[in-house]
Amino acid sequence: MDRIGVIGGTGLISIDIKGQHQDFLLSKNMSVVRIDDINAETEFGIVPLRCITIDYEGKPKELIFLQRHHNQGDANKPPHMINHKANIKALEASGCEIIVSVCSTGTMVKDFPPGKVALADQYIDFTGVSTSYNDTFAVFTSVTEPFSLELNSKLEVSLRESQNFSPSEKMYYTYWLAHGPHFETRAEVDAIERLGGEMVGMTMAREVKLANELNIPYSAICISSNWAAGREPGDPSAELSHEMVSSQANERLDPVIHSILSLLD
Repeated sequence: MDRIGVIGGTGLISIDIKGQHQDFLLSKNMSVVRIDDINAETEFGIVPLRCITIDYEGKPKELIFLQRHHNQGDANKPPHMINHKANIKALEASGCEIIVSVCSTGTMVKDFPPGKVALADQYIDFTGVSTSYNDTFAVFTSVTEPFSLELNSKLEVSLRESQNFSPSEKMYYTYWLAHGPHFETRAEVDAIERLGGEMVGMTMAREVKLANELNIPYSAICISSNWAAGREPGDPSAELSHEMVSSQANERLDPVIHSILSLLD
C-alpha cells in the first residue's frame, strides 16, 4: 500500500510516529521525511488532515491521519454530531487506497478483556439513524462482509505477533453501535450481548457504511479500553468516564501503530 487513511478517535487522539515509534520505524527500514497539516475541502464540509510521508527503502509512502472528533482545532466533537460524510469523502479525495480505523470500545465478553487489541468483523446498528451518501436516489449497498477480509487478515498477523497471541486466540468481534454521547446502562449492555454484540462504541459503524458505498476497503482495529456498564469485575455499579476510557485506550497504541505500518511493506 502506498497511501493509507487512518482514522483516530478516543482510542487514538493524535499520531506521533516519529517521536514514539522511531525504533520500530528503523527496524522496518522506514523513516518519516515530511509532515503536512492541511484542510481538505469537500462538498460536505472542511476536514483537517495530517499527511505523513514515510520513506520505505527509497519509496515514498503516506499515512493520511484524520481525527474523527475534529472540532475547530480540538478533538472533542460529540459522537452524535460527527460529520462522517465529510470525513470519509476527504480520505477518498486524498487518494487513500484503504482506510484503517482505530476505535476504543467497551467490552462485555471475557475473551476481550481491557487491554486487548483485536478487529471487528461485523457490526450491529439498531440506532435507527441513516448514514448514506445516497439520500436522493435509492442505491442498495451490500454489507454482508462490511470489513475488508483481505485487510483484516493482514492486520491480524501483526496484531497477533505484537501481542504474543497463540493461533487459537480469538481476534474478531461484533461491534454494537450505540448512539451516544451517553454511555450505556447495565440493562442495555445485557440486551446488547443477548442480541449478539460483543463490544460497544459510538462511531465506527457509520464510517464503514460510507466506505463501502465508495468501495474503499475498510478495517477497524478495536482497543478494549474498559468493561461495559455493569461488567466491571467486583463492582457492577462502577461509573464510566470518557477521560478514563481514552487514557486506557491510548496506553495500547504500540500494536495498533505497528500493525498499520506493516501494511506499508
